[in-house]
Amino acid sequence: MNIFYASEHKYRIQWNSRLWYYNHYLPLKDLGHRLIPFDYNITPHRQRADPTNPKHLPFIEKNRGRLEEELLKQVKEAHRKYGINVFFSYFWAALCQPAVIEEIKALGIITINWFCNAAHQFHLVRDLAPAFDYCLVPEKFRIKDYEKIGAKPIYFPEAANPSIYKPYNLSRQHDVTFVGQRYGDRWDTIAYLHQNNIPVHVWGDGWRPATYLVKMFNYSPVYLAKMAFQKGRHLISNGSKDKNSIPKKFRHGVLSDEEYVKMYSRSIISLGFSACGDTHREKERILQVRLRDIEAPMSGAFYMVEYMEELEEHFEIGREIVCFKNKEDLTDKIKYYLANDNAREKIRQAGYKRALADHTCQERFRKLFLKIGKDTGNKWS
Repeated sequence: MNIFYASEHKYRIQWNSRLWYYNHYLPLKDLGHRLIPFDYNITPHRQRADPTNPKHLPFIEKNRGRLEEELLKQVKEAHRKYGINVFFSYFWAALCQPAVIEEIKALGIITINWFCNAAHQFHLVRDLAPAFDYCLVPEKFRIKDYEKIGAKPIYFPEAANPSIYKPYNLSRQHDVTFVGQRYGDRWDTIAYLHQNNIPVHVWGDGWRPATYLVKMFNYSPVYLAKMAFQKGRHLISNGSKDKNSIPKKFRHGVLSDEEYVKMYSRSIISLGFSACGDTHREKERILQVRLRDIEAPMSGAFYMVEYMEELEEHFEIGREIVCFKNKEDLTDKIKYYLANDNAREKIRQAGYKRALADHTCQERFRKLFLKIGKDTGNKWS
């Protein structure tokens, strides 16, 4: 099958992670499909993704048309050369308007869009989603919202590429770790663990002072100050109230993709958090199954994550992964499993086997194309 692939390889704006390359591009190649990538720098558009933000709107209005023009040009050229079967994108409304997707569909191309932030940013894709033939939705509770706006959602849970996310033969150097950005109530939870004699090591955006970012990524202090102010990620300082609640020696910078995966093999217990953004401060705490929930078990981790009902559809709680309901429950369970090697090892191995059996990207895409092929009368696999 010939797929026009319109998605960034990287995940986070400021780091060089190639997350979608690993979990979308490579698995599609593994299945034998020809991919024709969209040759365009989407990153500036990702940095200004919200049309409801007055600071983003001028850029969107000025640059969206340029992207649309180039997109249609490249799709039509690829279609003439190869005969495109599927247009696969990671798009939101600030990137292009529905008429552009309709024009691609008019060429006889099936259009599929993946978007993984609808849990708390559904407004970013709301106006564009109905234009696609199919929308891949990893947040099950958002399916009805897509249907209400006239889109055609397919529940497409997070998955990972076992060629990338795998165990390494490394010694367990840390009792408890978390790798991910500092936001929401993550700092409070990690600080609580430290206060209860559980020294957790953390890596990622926002845990260390800005001097690290200046040195490592050549960012100017002015740029970091502006980004910290806009995003509330405390990149410049950690605040006078809490800067000592997690000792500095336990707070580390951003890991490379390879070191991120290896950290699961270096940790006795790996943590995950389910809350989206700062929704813990709002009336409704929004929880989401995250890619980390698949990556960690597939990488051989003993994984502990905040409980949400949807997780039960992917793992057997207590046998394949462990869930906690609050920081007190988390504290008790960490202490229990650190003291019970056999129980912990059984769960770790069971989680690893389940991830390989049911949650690979290759299998997700294979089943997706079988379904769409059946819907459209195409013999796809």
